[in-house]
Amino acid sequence: MGITRVMTPLDVGWFTCAAAPECLGSACEPYGRCLAHLDESELHEIVRRLLPGSEIDLRGTRVDQVLLTRLLSAVGQVAGRARFERAVFTGDVRFCGVTFTGDVSFDQCRFTALASFSEARFEGNVSFRHAVFAGRASLHGVAVRGHLAFDGAVVGSDALFSSARFERTVSFESADLRGFATFDGARFGGTAAFRGCRFGRTVSFRGAAFGGLAGFEAARFSTGVHLTPVSVGRRLALTGAQVGGRLGLTTRECHVDLRGLRALSTVEVRIDAAETDLAGACLHGRATVTGREGARVTSLRGLDAESLELAHVDLSACHFAGIHQPEHLRLTGCTFGGTPRGVHLTLSWPPLRWWTRRNTLADERAFRGWSPPEADPPVAHRLAALYSVLRAGVDDRATAADFRFGAMEMRRINSRSFRRWLLSLYWILSGYGLRTGRMLCWFVLIAAIACASLLLTSASHAGRRAPVTTIHPAG
Repeated sequence: MGITRVMTPLDVGWFTCAAAPECLGSACEPYGRCLAHLDESELHEIVRRLLPGSEIDLRGTRVDQVLLTRLLSAVGQVAGRARFERAVFTGDVRFCGVTFTGDVSFDQCRFTALASFSEARFEGNVSFRHAVFAGRASLHGVAVRGHLAFDGAVVGSDALFSSARFERTVSFESADLRGFATFDGARFGGTAAFRGCRFGRTVSFRGAAFGGLAGFEAARFSTGVHLTPVSVGRRLALTGAQVGGRLGLTTRECHVDLRGLRALSTVEVRIDAAETDLAGACLHGRATVTGREGARVTSLRGLDAESLELAHVDLSACHFAGIHQPEHLRLTGCTFGGTPRGVHLTLSWPPLRWWTRRNTLADERAFRGWSPPEADPPVAHRLAALYSVLRAGVDDRATAADFRFGAMEMRRINSRSFRRWLLSLYWILSGYGLRTGRMLCWFVLIAAIACASLLLTSASHAGRRAPVTTIHPAG
């Protein structure tokens, strides 16, 4: 008697089990029912034909540990192409040490308890898109030679990925990891995308290595995140991420993108021969960015920080325009750009200019045309206010004096008519009271002119004096 194959209204894409209308299990030939609904003799016949590397098809099937162990034992812990889409795993499920030689799909499957893949090997691609883990998910020590997709997956308890090896791209976009998550010591050979991923508890990437991009754009960290230390081949992006607890980040020789980061607690960033961008970040707790060996901060535009300290970083190309609460910024041991060197001819007055050496902000250099123009260049009066406020947070007296000089320069440029003439005279005579050498030169010049005038006046008087006639008595 022939078996009538029916498609469920859900249209899952495979012939479903005929044992019950609600069962979505993939029907086995020639029985027309899924593995979970076969009797012992039928299941024995299916299992008897399995060999190492055989394909496993449990799509839509309700799988317990007994059935799974029987199948994995039949293939000698070495499965080929494996399909588990929409499967429901009841009880604790263990794939520990299993090798999959083909692609594996767990899309939209459900794990009702523990799901352990510790030390499993995936020679192809593996996908857990929109899978639901009610309990702990352990992928500790797994090795994936292909691509890993965890997009939209939900893990209700802890997610363990420590010491895992991913040779190609990894994607956790919009995943929801509600428990503690650890990627300590994990190795990502390609791009690792965590865009929009939600972490319900602390997540740790201590000692992790990313061969390419590590992208956490718009990720949500309910508590803390530890990226200390991590190795990144190209770029570490926390653009638009939200961190509810402590953020610790240590890396070297890459670009760290923190634009639009929102942090509610302590932020500690340590960069070595790397650069970071904090434009538009909102930092509500104490924040520090510490650098060494050429570490750079490229932008603080629109930054809103309650307490931020930049220590030993290169700020020569950093733009400060639009920063909120600059009075809360502390600059320790930082380096800045300078004025142009040498003598320059211009079409404006005075035509011959020689700039004294001083520390300047990148915003002033853009304003004066010393660097490539910007789309939204700063204006003089805002630069003057910025210099004045930043001066209080600089630990170096020479740099603070240069910032005061810059503030006066911007006020002079922004002034009109009589006030500008007075400030220009103040600048020419004494460099706003900050150039003692210039005042000394003027003093020496005036003294020399005075002495020369006295000498010339004395000589002129001697020339006009009448000759004295001497009368000798007659002898």
